[in-house]
Amino acid sequence: MRTRFILLILIVTWQCKAQSPLIIPDTLVGPNYNLTMHLDSVQFFSNGPKSITLGYNSNHYLGPTLILNKGASVNITVNNQISDTTTVHWHGLHVPSKWDGGPHTPILSGTTWNPQFQVKDNAATYWYHPHLHEKTALQAIKGAAGLIIVRDSIEAQLILPRKYGIDDIPLIVQCQQFDSLNQALPLGMQDSTLLVNGTRTNNGNIAYLDLPAQIVRLRILNASGERVFNFGFSGNKNFYQIASDGGLLNAPFDTTRLRLGPGERAEILISFIGMTGQSISLMSYASEIPMGTQGGPTMPMIGGPPMDSPLNGVDFNVLDINVVSPTANPILTIPTSLVVNTPYLESQSNTARKIDFTAASDTIMDGPFYFNDSTFNMMRIDYIIPLNSIEVWTLVNKTMVAHPFHLHDEQFYILDRNGMPPPPSEQGRKDVVLVAPGDSVRIIAKFTEYTDSLIPYMYHCHILMHEDAGMMGQFIVSSSPVGIADLFEQYQFELYPNPATVELNIKAEPNVEFSIEIFNLLGERVFYSSKRQIKIPTLQFESGLYIVKITSNKNTFIKKIIKQ
Repeated sequence: MRTRFILLILIVTWQCKAQSPLIIPDTLVGPNYNLTMHLDSVQFFSNGPKSITLGYNSNHYLGPTLILNKGASVNITVNNQISDTTTVHWHGLHVPSKWDGGPHTPILSGTTWNPQFQVKDNAATYWYHPHLHEKTALQAIKGAAGLIIVRDSIEAQLILPRKYGIDDIPLIVQCQQFDSLNQALPLGMQDSTLLVNGTRTNNGNIAYLDLPAQIVRLRILNASGERVFNFGFSGNKNFYQIASDGGLLNAPFDTTRLRLGPGERAEILISFIGMTGQSISLMSYASEIPMGTQGGPTMPMIGGPPMDSPLNGVDFNVLDINVVSPTANPILTIPTSLVVNTPYLESQSNTARKIDFTAASDTIMDGPFYFNDSTFNMMRIDYIIPLNSIEVWTLVNKTMVAHPFHLHDEQFYILDRNGMPPPPSEQGRKDVVLVAPGDSVRIIAKFTEYTDSLIPYMYHCHILMHEDAGMMGQFIVSSSPVGIADLFEQYQFELYPNPATVELNIKAEPNVEFSIEIFNLLGERVFYSSKRQIKIPTLQFESGLYIVKITSNKNTFIKKIIKQ
């Protein structure tokens, strides 16, 4: 009896102190990249069933890190084997809209998608994830995500850690909500399970990593559905932020805290010199996050599900680090300068836009939320942006919760927060900005190179449940920003039936001559007639979304149809 009791104590003690080595994602190097998304499962919890997951290639959860070089032409093949439609969005990359991976470029189950583009982006940490409307959260939180590292000649000249998995470490941090059967839930307002690179790291288990006693680079991504992290190290050890979402800062920023909202990334340098044999923890100091930002103290709720995660408003460990002997040829210094960022000047801007973050009422805290009181509509283009336009967007949060705003296509600079210059951590290139309740943030961007009148780019809240519920808009970049009937409600044409099966009919004014083009969502033209034709056979079209473009005199009519 005594032996059994002692054994029980030992088992409980071991369980309380269980540690798991941090998984380091594998890498893919171009110019040709193959990604197969598949269904899988992982035993995240010691009791109960496995969790159904999504992974890429041989990974049970998440995907490999893609290594890209600026200026290189890449050829990516995405194979969808998840028994559902999906997309892959290259978050932060400047690519043509047909390769951006938004909701207008679905990849049907059992099919492949083959984006090909030149890497235009500066050295930084980007990522990829699904972006199918109303299913982004469902797929991304199950593991369909991975990092992208872009390298360039300027970054290569700096003395920085670059040994992937040794002194240059990827950290994909997620907080998720699981049900009683260990299955991830897309809402996540009671999220309490931490994952780092897919390694569970709380509730009786902690992820750990051995790092050398030298300067180490951490590439941190907040891939959570909605939680904001306030990263720091135990003992308030200082570190240096060297990059934000889209590139290096002008100089390393000496700090003890790094706040990242969902979708945001940052790169930091930390010195472990002289610490061989010591241990330190990467923390989230959530007690310093204000109420109204998910991750801070729980807000009182009026109706709807509670946002009462046990992690709200408390400090907690994210990763344990054991410092071991330095490597050969270690990096032992912090650079004094990095790159020269040259933000666009407000005086250069051509257009000013204002986007209000709104909700159905002032008391709603769990959504739905909107931009300018309008929910997302796949058939509506919100903005037509002239090519090479420099624009100032004012983001005003009129809701009671913080929202991370993400802009596709272009990196932007933050002009100011509530009239004040941004902190050093936000003075570099960005594609996500966290806008707190009541805040007004102004950003400036230039929309260059790529135009497309058929397939739009997105802007949206990167809280995935907000995005899926309609807190999203879309824009096109156009060299001819006029004459699109869908946008100006010039209905001299009508298409029916929609959805179409065997035939698509065009109702037009008598004696009006027009040409017809039909494109699939890859931008490929599948039908063309230079003369007026009011009945188009569609039986041979594959099922999916199509864009019909009708040109009459100087006007162009664009409409989306569905082929069943």
